[in-house]
Amino acid sequence: MINKKRNKTELDHYETLLSRMRPDHPQFREVESDYARRKKGYIGERQVDYYLEGLASEMTILQDLNLSVEGKNMQLDNLLISQHAAYIVEVKNFTGAITFDTALQQFTRDERGFRHPIQQAELQKQRLQAWLQEMNLPPIPIYYFIAISDPSTIIKVEGNKEEIAKVVAHAAHIPNKIKEHEAQGSIQQPIQHQKLGHFLMQAARMRGYNLMKNYEIRPEVIMPGVRCPGCGYLGVRRLYGKWQCPKCKMISKEAHKRAIYDYLLLIQPTISNRECRRFLNISSKNIATKLLKKELVYDKTKRSWKKR
Repeated sequence: MINKKRNKTELDHYETLLSRMRPDHPQFREVESDYARRKKGYIGERQVDYYLEGLASEMTILQDLNLSVEGKNMQLDNLLISQHAAYIVEVKNFTGAITFDTALQQFTRDERGFRHPIQQAELQKQRLQAWLQEMNLPPIPIYYFIAISDPSTIIKVEGNKEEIAKVVAHAAHIPNKIKEHEAQGSIQQPIQHQKLGHFLMQAARMRGYNLMKNYEIRPEVIMPGVRCPGCGYLGVRRLYGKWQCPKCKMISKEAHKRAIYDYLLLIQPTISNRECRRFLNISSKNIATKLLKKELVYDKTKRSWKKR
C-alpha cells in the first residue's frame, strides 16, 4: 500500500508567488526559473511513481519522505519496504546522454560533471541505517536504485557496465530489479513493513516552503487584489455582494477565497480585518468580517483570523 503519496505543495507555493509578483521585479526570473526546474523534477518523479505503484499490493510505499537523521534532514524520493528489505529509489531527470565512469567514479552529462547519483544513494542508505539505529529499531537489508525518468535519456558507461546496470535503469525497469532482489530474499524474520511504514510516517517531517524568506522578498512586493477566476485579471471589484471582473464581466461569489489563501500563504498565517480590507480592496469592516468568518476562525489573543 502507499502510506505517503507525493504532493505538489511546493509547486503551488511557487505558482502563488509568481502570480503576485510583477514580471519586471528583479527576482521574478530567478523564481520563475526555479519553479520550472522543480516542476520538471515533479513531473519526472510522477513518471517513476507510475511504475513503482504497481508494487503497492506487495509493499509499503512512501513517496517524498523527509526524516531527521543526526540533526540533519534527509529526503528520499521513494522508499519501498517489503517483508525482506527496504528499497531506496532516487529519481534523476537528466535528458540527452549521461555517462557513468566507474574508474574515476565520475558522472557527467554533455561533458559537464554532476554529483554522482550512486554516491548520493549510498549516503542515503547509510543515513537510513543510522535513523533506524537512532530509533532503536532492528537493522534491515537496504538496497538502492537510480531511476532515470525520461525514457529517451541515453545511459552510457565507461568501465564496468554490470556494476552500473545493477542499480541504474530507466524507470520502467526498476520494478523488475526490485522483484529480482525479492526473489533472493529469505523470510526467516519477515519485516512488518506496514508497521514500519506507519512508524516512518509518524516520524516524517513536514517540509516548510517559506519562499518569501528564501528569496528575501518583502511583503510589499506582493500585489494585492482579488483575481478573476475566469480570465485571471487581478483587480476584481465587489459590487452588491458579488465580485465582478471589469475585463471579462464575469461575476463570482467566491473569488475572494483565493486571495485570502494567497495572503496566508505568502505574507503570514494570520490576517486582520484591516489587512483583509487592504488586500481585497474593500472598505467595509462588516463585509471583511463576513468574508473572513466563512473561511477562517478568529483568534482573540492575536485579534486576527487564521485557518481552522
